[in-house]
Amino acid sequence: MSEDTDPGTGTGTGAPAGAPPVLITGAGPTGLAAACTLLRHGVPVRVVERRSGPSTTPKALILWSGALEVLDRLGIAAALAERALPLAGASYWSGGRRVAEVGFGSLTGTRFPGPLCVPQPITEELLYERLIQLGGTVEWDTEVKAATSTPDGATAVLRTAHGAGGEETATARWLIAADGTHSTVRTGLGVPFEGSTYGREFLLGDAVLHASGAVPPPEREAQYHLTPRGVLVVVALPKGGHRVFFDQAPGGATEPPDRAELQTLLDARGPGGWRIGDLWWSSRFQVHTKVAAAFRRDAVFLAGDAAHCHSPAGGQGLNTGVQDGYDIGWKLAAVCRGADPALLDSYEAERRPTAVTAVRNADRQTKLWLLRSRPARAVRDTAMRVLSRRGLLERRFVPELAQVDLDLTGSPAVSAADGTDGALRPGRRVPDLPLTLRHTRAGSPGAGAATLHQYLAAGRHTVVVLADTTDSGPDAARRCGTAEVLLIGGTRPGAPAPPTDTPYDRAEAAHGYAAQAVYVRPDGVVGGRAVLGGPGSPAALDALLARLPDRNGDPWP
Repeated sequence: MSEDTDPGTGTGTGAPAGAPPVLITGAGPTGLAAACTLLRHGVPVRVVERRSGPSTTPKALILWSGALEVLDRLGIAAALAERALPLAGASYWSGGRRVAEVGFGSLTGTRFPGPLCVPQPITEELLYERLIQLGGTVEWDTEVKAATSTPDGATAVLRTAHGAGGEETATARWLIAADGTHSTVRTGLGVPFEGSTYGREFLLGDAVLHASGAVPPPEREAQYHLTPRGVLVVVALPKGGHRVFFDQAPGGATEPPDRAELQTLLDARGPGGWRIGDLWWSSRFQVHTKVAAAFRRDAVFLAGDAAHCHSPAGGQGLNTGVQDGYDIGWKLAAVCRGADPALLDSYEAERRPTAVTAVRNADRQTKLWLLRSRPARAVRDTAMRVLSRRGLLERRFVPELAQVDLDLTGSPAVSAADGTDGALRPGRRVPDLPLTLRHTRAGSPGAGAATLHQYLAAGRHTVVVLADTTDSGPDAARRCGTAEVLLIGGTRPGAPAPPTDTPYDRAEAAHGYAAQAVYVRPDGVVGGRAVLGGPGSPAALDALLARLPDRNGDPWP
């Protein structure tokens, strides 16, 4: 346990006695993901939100594999899937003809091989319910008016509309700013928001779409109709209906578009014969492509839209934000439970490059949508047609959007790679392995898992020992103390079955790796490893175990 912070009371530098050590401003998907992560690791939080309740605005629609794995670790992915529409792919149309297509659902090494279409309020609703289950709450109608930060803690001025209203000065050891694109916290700390705004306005509507033409509206895909006048994007919705999305030159209007305005754009850009019926939500907005110059100022961490904003292309904003929230959540929880505070330096080192890449990819797609000149459009259509036919568009496009296997090899939170067993390289996602559990410790969150990724889906700090039962594997497992340990037995010919009389989960897998202990972070990334069996292996194992927080106990609601 660190000397600064007691996660049970919140006492310590920068926080008054009895106050939670972490204050979160914003209860959208990013803030809720961070709060649930902290609570699940036993660290209390305070969450404030200026809105009066969970959002009812269905802004974001698409959840990709990386974000779905986070939501699975938080315990809501199954409920999301029940209310979502799996998308089979995307198609691109130009001049009234299909020029390219991308199939979804073929990603390997993940339980979520394709994206789900699910309106943002459903994601927020399930995260909020999970927050309540974990003992948390949200202080609605509470707005952040100002924030300051020092290395020892953060201070926020809060104004509440409850009762007679009033202001409060709140202090916390750490503050996660998830207060949106116009973040008061980011602005108050003087962190530049670098980027630009598109010179087009964007309109969207969720409606019933009737069709009598040759091209039917999509049932399980996103359609992109690229015309000289602008883009039309059509996405099927889970409970019926479609979202239609357009760009146009700014016209000075500020109110949401009505059905007539959307129909005019649909007639000009659609395949013909499509008519907008019942319209239940619409919006008119500008699109920014910006990234904060820094994701951390002393005790404050920027996350989600407060740290980056995107074009809607590819649905990257919410996905990147949810992963921001989970990343800073487990890292703050680890520090509150005794890990080296230097771990927090990895938040910006890992998440800002990821956000920059996501923003760049979305911007690249958007600029392809907005091409106007005939030669440029011809080149684009030809390139997409060729890449689509060869499968290259799918092989590159989908993994970028999924954000499921990020390269974190340069992060200060992982040990340097040693050049052996490349599949278990520190800083990369741990590969999946089939498992046959021989003995499961009582209460283990991995009980019944059939694969390594299923075992790790609970999101705990885990040591995976890959070793034959005749060598140093069992001894290494015992040296791990009360850390969550998975011992994978070897498969050399004649190797005995793993014993079933130890307090560790035993498994058998065709791994073919050298005997080693591998530290897997809560996000499924290899944080470090130690080769077993040599004269230096005890010291290497001790160094590996030093990365784990509070191995003497870890509450797990």
